[in-house]
Amino acid sequence: MSQNDEPRWPSADEDGSSGDGGATARLPLPKPDSGATDALPVPKVTPRQTNVTPGDGPGSWFRPVVPPEPRDLPDEEPPAAPPRRPQELADRLGPASEPEQWPAREAGQRRPEESTQQLPVRPAAAPWVPVERPAQQRAENPEQRQPSPREVAASEADTVWAQRVEVPKPSADSEATEYFRGLPPEPPRGAAPPPASSATLARPMRIEPGREQHPAEATSGAEAPREQAEPPSPPEPPREEPPAEAAPPRKRRRGLLIGALVVVVLLVAAGVTATRPSVANKLGLPWAPNAPKAAMPDPAVAKAALRGPDTSGTAPTPEGVKSALAGPSGNAALGKLTGSVIDPVTGTVLWDRNSDQVLTPASTTKVLTVSAALLALDHEKQLSTKIVQGADPGTVILVAGGDVTLTTLPLGTDSPLYPGAAHVDDLVAQVKKVAGNNVKKVQVDLNAYKGPATAPGWDPSDAPSTFAAQVAPVMADGGRTDPKNDYAMRAANPATALTQLIAQKLSANAGGPATAPAGAKVLGEVKSAPLTDLTYDLLQLSDNVLADAVARQVAIAKGAEPSFSGAAEATLKVLQEHGFDTTGVQLSDNSGLSVQNKIPARLLAQILTRAAEPDGKNPDTAKLRPLLAGLPVAGGSGTLADRYGKPDSSAGKGWIRAKTGTLSGVNTLAGYVLDADGRVLVFALMSQGSDEKPGRAALDVLAATLRNCGCR
Repeated sequence: MSQNDEPRWPSADEDGSSGDGGATARLPLPKPDSGATDALPVPKVTPRQTNVTPGDGPGSWFRPVVPPEPRDLPDEEPPAAPPRRPQELADRLGPASEPEQWPAREAGQRRPEESTQQLPVRPAAAPWVPVERPAQQRAENPEQRQPSPREVAASEADTVWAQRVEVPKPSADSEATEYFRGLPPEPPRGAAPPPASSATLARPMRIEPGREQHPAEATSGAEAPREQAEPPSPPEPPREEPPAEAAPPRKRRRGLLIGALVVVVLLVAAGVTATRPSVANKLGLPWAPNAPKAAMPDPAVAKAALRGPDTSGTAPTPEGVKSALAGPSGNAALGKLTGSVIDPVTGTVLWDRNSDQVLTPASTTKVLTVSAALLALDHEKQLSTKIVQGADPGTVILVAGGDVTLTTLPLGTDSPLYPGAAHVDDLVAQVKKVAGNNVKKVQVDLNAYKGPATAPGWDPSDAPSTFAAQVAPVMADGGRTDPKNDYAMRAANPATALTQLIAQKLSANAGGPATAPAGAKVLGEVKSAPLTDLTYDLLQLSDNVLADAVARQVAIAKGAEPSFSGAAEATLKVLQEHGFDTTGVQLSDNSGLSVQNKIPARLLAQILTRAAEPDGKNPDTAKLRPLLAGLPVAGGSGTLADRYGKPDSSAGKGWIRAKTGTLSGVNTLAGYVLDADGRVLVFALMSQGSDEKPGRAALDVLAATLRNCGCR
């Protein structure tokens, strides 16, 4: 039997006879010495004879208890259980015996019902409610309902263990009477069950989980059959359990327990997670690894200050530098090596190897080009590009002013190659604002330059290529087909390509070259970045097209022809005017792409020394400072970004800034380094007859040796 099916017994049995405190009716039983347990005599009781007194003849042993009408119970009261057939059990137990059939009791002898051993009473899990069958139900024929075998077995087993308990009558004004009239009070927790009395036993009731109540068959003072008797066990302490009606609260408690368990699991999981260093650091928990170990100190006042190179300490000596460079300079990968190392503070030549001998400089030619431009031109000079009204209606002319950095990128997108460059879309938008949709033809004026578009000493494959294009006074993105890729292929005729692009944007046709009328109306104009920005870009990218374009501005400023030859002539003239010895120098272009260029290492070193001299020593130094700022950083930027990564040259990473030069069989490097003592050293190194990669690596080791040099 499950817990919910366990019978619940009343806590007390009351006298069913009329009057006050009548004697308890005892069942006359045969002598137990016969050992017969198959039939116990029980008097026959009819269900109609309910209110009789002892000695009135056949009748009920139990006084009917009328259940009170609960005040705050649910509207639907569970139906009372149909009456059991008392005759059925009586027939099974056998005929009743008369009391006088018992023999006289001898001294010390007890009748079976007076045994000192108390039968255990099962503790109730809910208040016991004695329920009387309604009058109309008592009047019914007991044959109308046949109890189930389960009910019969449960009732017979539980009735045997019933105990007679004297139940005091509750007062009329008690709380129990107010709620359930006639409901006996529940004994205190842990108290022993009250002793049996002579009061008449009330009929025990079995309460099913569905609140149905079934009266058990009546037995009083009879021993249980031997085959059903079990050894008595010590009484269990009474347990406080919710009433049978409290099934829903059990479910709610189960839900609350589950919810509490979930909360505990979540809290434990959160606690475990909070112990992880990454989580604790993000949440700033006290046990986080990066939590402050002490109070935060007061903020300190810090002033940023740039510290210049040492100009007053002990300078390196020529012997020390010669000793340091003896090994690296003898590397066979360098081929024919010339060079010079100078201390710009004192002007002392610390190391020299055939520095007067002219060799092919490659792109270190740009050191001469930039120096001449910074010395001859305004540093804020900008190159202009215009579109003016042509002589014919509907015709406009693109007037080139030497700017090759115009970008085709949309407005708002800065050029990664030429930061601050003017936008073609800006120029077109200005023309549309003035001329509307009346433009029918776009021509180009290229009279700003003279001479051939390529220089002597260029290979036919140099223009167009990924590093050069035909030089013209106007083009977009240096002639590149991809405005974001420095190594993109250049256009074969970049000026014509730009003219066609502008005509397309104006919904017009592209025309041929033309000369703009004097004083023609300007429909649109854009300007390049300042000169110092242009020199920075051409040094970082080693941009050949931009270098030759800047050199032509020097030629224009000096009154020379804006061509390759005129630009070379103007460059040397400016350097000579500022005290530089240009003996033996030959320039075919200003980019170094021509193999006909010849420059001695001494001139490169002298120009860099002037730019690195302390302030105030020479007025040209301030003008040449942008030259030093534009040089690529070893292992960091420009053409030196992917160099100085090997162990024998890594010491120079970040400390060396230099201009590179590379042609077939030619490797050059010219720049400056901060040595171990914080002293600036200028160097110019030129290698001829060397392979590209081995020659570059050997030059890098030479410069890195100067970085590690105290050289005294």
